[in-house]
Amino acid sequence: MSDVQVQSSSTTAAPVLSLKGLSRRYQSGDTELVVLDNVDLDIAPGEIVGLIGPSGSGKSSLLHAAGMLEKPSAGEVTIAGVSGWAMGDEGRANIRRNKIGFVYQFHHLLPEFDALYNVALPALIAGRPKREALNEAERLLGVMGLAKRIHHQPAQLSGGEQQRVAIARAMINNPVLILADEPTGNLDPDTSTFVFAALSDLVRKEGAAALIATHNLELAKYMDRVIAVDHGKLVRRS
Repeated sequence: MSDVQVQSSSTTAAPVLSLKGLSRRYQSGDTELVVLDNVDLDIAPGEIVGLIGPSGSGKSSLLHAAGMLEKPSAGEVTIAGVSGWAMGDEGRANIRRNKIGFVYQFHHLLPEFDALYNVALPALIAGRPKREALNEAERLLGVMGLAKRIHHQPAQLSGGEQQRVAIARAMINNPVLILADEPTGNLDPDTSTFVFAALSDLVRKEGAAALIATHNLELAKYMDRVIAVDHGKLVRRS
């Protein structure tokens, strides 16, 4: 397979995310399981890339390596020009906090806080002034269509609203990269489409890049490219 199949169509901007020679192998007794096999992937600013494949194909391993949550067996991960695995734990933690926004299938909102504080919390943890963090949280919630729900706690929000809060939270520290793992997996089809459209619009408005794992091929129209994990390799689907 030629590497060009999974490279960004943009040649004018340096990639936000660059994976080079990435491999992930697991040892089970005498058997070695190869999940990712020497894969390359570049994602440009403002680009949304879909990641598909059956359960166990390696999508989560790819996302974990890209997010510097799990060290690959080989290869390099570069985010905004910074080589993540060449630095120590503190450096990688800073990249995760300041450069990457994570969106999961389960929203993981804190039930005791309202939407506004759920979104603002990562900014407060990062040391931003409280008023600045709350203003930015309110702006993002407004962009996500939740201006009238900012003081509602998660239990007072629908599933789609909770996931939009989680998306706003992922954007609060102005990340250059969004990594999403089945972000609409728990939603009905209509809500899934609405939430995914909101995620796509926000990523583009904020100038970030996104790698989104999903089983829902109906969402491909919101993506610039769709790639599949197939026997450890990356193959472009659209």
